[in-house]
Amino acid sequence: MRRLVMWDIDYTLLRGGGVAAQAWKEAFTEVTGVAWRATPSFGGRTDLDICAEVFAAHGVTDCTPERFFARYVERVHGSRHLFAEQGELLPGVRAVLDELGARDDVVQTLVTGNVPQVAAAKVAAFDLTGVFDAEIGGYGTDDSVRATLVRRCRERAEAKYGERFDPVVIGDTTNDISAALANDALAVGVATGATSMAELALAGAHAVLPDLSDVGTAVTLITS
Repeated sequence: MRRLVMWDIDYTLLRGGGVAAQAWKEAFTEVTGVAWRATPSFGGRTDLDICAEVFAAHGVTDCTPERFFARYVERVHGSRHLFAEQGELLPGVRAVLDELGARDDVVQTLVTGNVPQVAAAKVAAFDLTGVFDAEIGGYGTDDSVRATLVRRCRERAEAKYGERFDPVVIGDTTNDISAALANDALAVGVATGATSMAELALAGAHAVLPDLSDVGTAVTLITS
């Protein structure tokens, strides 16, 4: 079977420089009329999950996630040039993606808590759009539970390509690891976010890397 490599975006592939978080806060106040008071933990969570917490924390009951996301996407679109200016691609990422992309036995896509349009803006800012089959990805509008994103991604890949895949999930949080394990996928942790190598290993990761700068080791882990 070919490998279906599912990449998380934030703090796994890149740092966005706080652009999306700022757009989130601005869009929230514009749509709800409520001043921003409490910032949740975003790491490893889906946008649907975060949206539910933000609405509850601010007492918002008359706004739908769909209405909020529409404005949020507009805000991100208007400031998307800032991703590359304020953020960065993480070490080794481009080289690993290029090596995997040259292989016939690998299909690369995204499994991210971001809504699809924001995910697209982030990878486009670093000229990575052509690397991923975004059509089959799992996104933060699919479900509140991250494990469901992995399952949806695998289902989409199998439906599109007409074959079964050996799934691999790569991410920087324990939520990425648990989502992989829930779907019998190879779980590769990368400690480029706030979660340590020890924490990723304790969560059950099959392999943990400090980052992707050792390109040969990373590619071997992902494909072996």
